[in-house]
Amino acid sequence: MVQVMSTSTLTTSGSSSHLLGRHSRLNKSDITYGVERLCLWYQGARTFSFIRHFDISRQQSLRVEAGWLFKGGDQGLDASSERSETANEDILIFFFQLDLGTQVQRALNLEEYEIAQQLRNKLTEVETEVIRQQEARRGSTSKSEAQDVAINILRVRADLQNAIQSENYALAAELRDEISKLEAESLVASAKAQLHENAQYAFRLGQKVRHKMFGYRGVVCGMDPVCCESSSWKESAHVEKLSRGADQPFYQVLVDVYAKPNLLVAYVSEENLLAPDQPDMGRFDHPYISFLFYGMDAAGDFIPIKQLREKYNRPRHEVPQDPPEENGGDS
Repeated sequence: MVQVMSTSTLTTSGSSSHLLGRHSRLNKSDITYGVERLCLWYQGARTFSFIRHFDISRQQSLRVEAGWLFKGGDQGLDASSERSETANEDILIFFFQLDLGTQVQRALNLEEYEIAQQLRNKLTEVETEVIRQQEARRGSTSKSEAQDVAINILRVRADLQNAIQSENYALAAELRDEISKLEAESLVASAKAQLHENAQYAFRLGQKVRHKMFGYRGVVCGMDPVCCESSSWKESAHVEKLSRGADQPFYQVLVDVYAKPNLLVAYVSEENLLAPDQPDMGRFDHPYISFLFYGMDAAGDFIPIKQLREKYNRPRHEVPQDPPEENGGDS
């Protein structure tokens, strides 16, 4: 069984303890260090015999049956190609936010109001930075970008009119070219904003899934309307060979460490995930589960905490109730 750790233990242990003190900047090295500590802690709790007892032959058969879903052959691609340090760091920062919120409440309960205010300031700083990063990665500002481009077009058209009236035809020609460029940018920004606003997800937070190609089990803990990883990551993961490419939903997936002890968090395209045909009530091991979810529901999926649903603006999923059986006769 996975050992339960509090977010306070995670964020205040080792060198990352100063994050809750008087320092005012979020240190990326501390975040990475925290992830590494968590991984080492979990892997250290396992023995090599545990890994040896895993049914490798079954995993290999699943991989062969699934076949190659990308066009152009496998070229040596394996599950590790979808490992995402960005997603891993994103989750750890989320833990840090939760821990700060808990410590603010604790300080208020102890009437340590000055400390509570310092923690509130730190929490506000972290939340602002998280929003900025999310906007940069997930295109949340596409709508405002489209509006900004439209305003620039109006401004340049006014400049063009002034140039024509002053018979500065060289400047007018340059302004016409700029307007054409801005109009093209406006179309791209508007299309991107519409894509992000109307994104439809086939999978939900906490849902158990299976990778079509590699066969491992996972749990969805985050989602993006399109692939938000770096160009180098996309290249190593061969995203361009996916049938739907990068412009499809991608999911942060916690990988069952019983099957893949070294993968931890994957970033997987929607087309490469499957939902189980039957409720999956089997054991699922991952060190992040107790932080992100309350537990399993009646269908075997995990119930996301409120803060995780708010992070992705996702509704609460209700497990449908089985209709009551009719009484066929007197007892």
